[in-house]
This record gives sequence, structure tokens and C-alpha cells, in this order.
Amino acid sequence: MRILILEDDKAIGASIAEALELAGFIADRETDGEIGWYRGETEGYDAIVLDLGLPTLDGLTLLKRWRKAGVTTPVLILTARGSWEERVEGIDAGADDYLPKPFQIEELIARIRALVRRAAGQATALLIAGDLTLDTRQMRIAVAGRPVALTPQEYRLVAYLMHHQGRVVDQEELVEHLYHQDFDRDSNSIEVLIGRVRKKLGPQAIETRRGFGYVIGADAP
Repeated sequence: MRILILEDDKAIGASIAEALELAGFIADRETDGEIGWYRGETEGYDAIVLDLGLPTLDGLTLLKRWRKAGVTTPVLILTARGSWEERVEGIDAGADDYLPKPFQIEELIARIRALVRRAAGQATALLIAGDLTLDTRQMRIAVAGRPVALTPQEYRLVAYLMHHQGRVVDQEELVEHLYHQDFDRDSNSIEVLIGRVRKKLGPQAIETRRGFGYVIGADAP
């Protein structure tokens, strides 16, 4: 799953991105408010980490523009401004969570996981679909109780489909949420990735709906 980090402090942004990547996410970074606003409105993200003190366009104005344009991506405000009035203003503008600086990176990761789960309609960190179990905290996947080792990209694929279980997800959406912006979107990498995962989880773990996409945890067609 793909996270956008809008933070003008390059060191903080880099540390957040590194931690998110280690937690199984794809992290994109921007330091400019106008560029961040455009990317948040035109690209598919599962959550956004937003600093209020951005250059060219401040975070609060940016957030209001997103919500006015119908962008529903979960947003976690990250800022050194700590007063309760500012927190209320951010929440009222459309933020989903608020974390003041300084912060513990583990708490930020936990909050991002929770935002992504809630946005996908999942209530707990343990996702279950038939014999398939995904522990989002430990980044572990098991089939009928048997742990299965996956590569980071294989894990991201299964995690995205498990978060959206029961819904058919097309290749374009998978590419949008599993790869960095500069990925070659004309390749057949999703089909190859699906094939590798099926070899590890079993041929029935991911169902193909020809002409539509892929699904985990669907009822009868």
C-alpha cells in the first residue's frame, strides 16, 4: 500500500519513509505544498502524512482543497503546532488523525496502519479470509496456521487484497497502490506477481475474475 509523505524537513521525511518501507508500505515524499496537493489529488494513495508548515501552500489549506475536491484519502496531520485549537481546526478541515512533534516513529506507523484498515472497512489488525490469515502488526501471513514466507512485494499484494477482501481489484489499481510512481505501468508484473504468490499460498488463494481483476475472500461468483 502506498503512502504520501508531505514534510518540508527532509531528515524527518526520510526517516518516516524508511520506517514505512520497513513496515511494508510504499512511501513517496514531497516537500512542497503545491506539488503535494497535486499528487494527493491525482494519484492513488492509501493514506497521507501531512505537515502543516509546508512552503508555497500550507497543509491546512491543502487539506481543505482536497476535501472540497472530493479526495477521501485518510490524512494524518503531523506538526509542531500543539495547541488544542489547532488540532480541532485540523480535524474540522477533514483530517482523520493528528500527531504532534516530537513523536515516536512506532506510534506513527501504528496510526497509519489503523487509518488504512478503517478506510478499507477492517476493524482489527488481524485479517482473515478462509484459511488465509494476515497479521498487519507482525507482517506475517499464514495458510491454515502455517506461516508462509513472502517477499516484500508479494506481501504488499496480499495485504492490499486482504484489506479489500471480497472486492474485485483490477490491475491498474494494484499497480497504483503497490509501486512507486516511476514504475513501468505497461509491464505484466502484476500477472507475474500473482503467479508467484499462488505458488506459495495455493492456487485458490487469489481468484481471477477474467476481464475484471483479482479478489481474495469472495463469495461464489
